[in-house]
Amino acid sequence: MTPYSFLRPLLFRIPAEPAHRLTIEALRLMQSGTHAAPTATLAQRIGGIVFPNPVGMAPGFDKNAQVPDAMLGLGFGSVEVGTVTPLPQEGNPQPRLFRLVEDRAVINRMGFNNEGAQAVTNRLMRRRETGAHGLPGVVGVNIGANKESPDRIADYAQMTRIMAPLASYLTVNISSPNTPGLRALQDEGALSALLDGVLEARGHTHVPVFLKLAPDLEPADIDSICRIALEKKLAALIISNTTVTRPALRSAHAGEAGGLSGEPLRELALQRLRDFRKASGGAIPLVGVGGISTVDDAWDRIRAGASLIQLYSALVYEGPGLASRLVKGLETKVREAGLSSIAEAVGSE
Repeated sequence: MTPYSFLRPLLFRIPAEPAHRLTIEALRLMQSGTHAAPTATLAQRIGGIVFPNPVGMAPGFDKNAQVPDAMLGLGFGSVEVGTVTPLPQEGNPQPRLFRLVEDRAVINRMGFNNEGAQAVTNRLMRRRETGAHGLPGVVGVNIGANKESPDRIADYAQMTRIMAPLASYLTVNISSPNTPGLRALQDEGALSALLDGVLEARGHTHVPVFLKLAPDLEPADIDSICRIALEKKLAALIISNTTVTRPALRSAHAGEAGGLSGEPLRELALQRLRDFRKASGGAIPLVGVGGISTVDDAWDRIRAGASLIQLYSALVYEGPGLASRLVKGLETKVREAGLSSIAEAVGSE
C-alpha cells in the first residue's frame, strides 16, 4: 500500500477535471528543487538529448508548462508539456474528462484546451532565465493547431518558430481524436507537407522533432509514415496517442466520446509499437506510450522497441510515486538481464 492508495478515494469524490486542476495547483506550490539524476544503466541519448532515465511524463497533464520541474522532481527523466496551440482555446464543452475506475482507464475529449503560445512561452522563458533549480532538465513541448485555424500547417510552423528556442525537443501532435480532421494530417501527402513546414520553420535551432501518432492506423499507413519519418530525419516517433476504438469496458462511462487511455489501451499500443519497429527496421527511435502502469509493462515496451516510455493515465490510479518505482524497477531488470545499459534491451524481444 502506498500513501496515495489512502488518498485516492477522497480524490475520486471530486470530478476528474477539477481534481486535475487541484493537483496542478498543489504541485505548483511545492515545485521541487531536484531533478532525476542520470542513471548509469538507464541514461540514453535520443536526438542528441541525454535522457537521464527512459520514464517520461506524457503531454496532457501539464498543458500550460506550470509544473515541469515538480514532475522532474518526482523522478521523471523528461516532461512533455502541452499540447500548446498558437492562440488560447477553451477546448470542448465540459464534462470532457472521465475516470473509468473499473477499467483503470480514462476517456477524454478535451480538445486542445490551453492558454496559448504566449503564456507557455512566458513560463518557459522565466524558467530558463532564473536557471530553474540548477540543471534545466529535459522538457519537450507538444505543439498543435487551433481548432478553427484556416491553415493548420501554418499553425504548426508558427508553433515551431516560437517554441524551438525554448524546448528540449518538439512533438508534432497530429493524433488527437478530439480536434475534427486533425488525424487526416497522418495521410502521406499531408504529413509530408506538414513536416516540410515544421522543419523549415525550425531554422538553425536544430531542435529535435518527434512525431506523435494514433494507434488506430492501418498497416499501409505505418509503412508510409516510417518512410517519411526516415526521409525527413525525424528524431523519434511516439507510439501512441489515445484510441477511438472501444474494447470491452465495464465502466458506466464506457460510451463517452473521446480518446481512451489507460489499461485497456495496453495491448493495442504495444502491438502498434511492434508494427512501427518492424516497419522502420529499428532505424528511428520509438517512444512507447499507452497502458503502462507496472515495471513489467515498461520492460515489455522497451524490449518491443521503445527507447523511451511515457505515461499519464496510470498516475491517476497509481499516484505520484509511480515514476520513481518504474525507474528503480527498470534498473533491476537491466541488472537481472546481465546488461550494462538499457539500450541493449531495446528491441531485444
